[in-house]
Amino acid sequence: MTITASTAAEALDGLLTDGMLIAVGGFGLSGIPTDLIEAVRDSGVTELVVVSNNMGVDGKGLGLLLENKQVRKVISSYVGENKLFAQQYLDGVLEVEFNPQGTLAERLRAGGAGIPAFYTKTGVGTAVAEGKPTAEFDGMVYVQERGIVADLSLVHAHTGDAHGNLVYRLAARNFNPAVASSGKVTVAEVEHLVDSIDPERVMTPGVYVDRVVPWVERIKDIEQRTVRPRPDSAPKQGASA
Repeated sequence: MTITASTAAEALDGLLTDGMLIAVGGFGLSGIPTDLIEAVRDSGVTELVVVSNNMGVDGKGLGLLLENKQVRKVISSYVGENKLFAQQYLDGVLEVEFNPQGTLAERLRAGGAGIPAFYTKTGVGTAVAEGKPTAEFDGMVYVQERGIVADLSLVHAHTGDAHGNLVYRLAARNFNPAVASSGKVTVAEVEHLVDSIDPERVMTPGVYVDRVVPWVERIKDIEQRTVRPRPDSAPKQGASA
């Protein structure tokens, strides 16, 4: 049975402990569970292991947990948008386990599907494969990767219902479905909470979701905003600029 909470803090009540492994949906700042991340920060839990494609940017998203020194280890595929992340790693304050992006997505999906491990060619012969078992299939070498099962998964959805079914919007879907399925307990913040969703539209079935909470509307941040003149606004040939 899915529980509907009124606030992010209420949704996480009794779920957070020091040293736990938390998987978080999102890609950059797109589709991140902003309210739930802030609730984790405000809880004061420490020594966290965070699984996410990346750690947001400085001062936003999962970057808030880094600023508050609540994270011991990060399992991710990208660090380029967060200077504090890179600095803590270089200073030896933060342990980082890098994963090729597709491998990370499959590790989460495998964990949610009950698959303890799988083999992939990605990373063979590189530092990614160091210390991991390998096997040969059809004359080619593959490295073993373990599925990820999180103590707690946090996701953001565009629409959710009282049964925990979720629908994501456009690129904000990203890692959220895989993260949602990989958690022993999954909490979803949703922009639109409805009574029920057409089964044909469901992207994450409610069987994976334990708690839902309405998202607090805010301006959605963008890491880098790039703009250019519209074609119809460019000066016409022969006209003065």
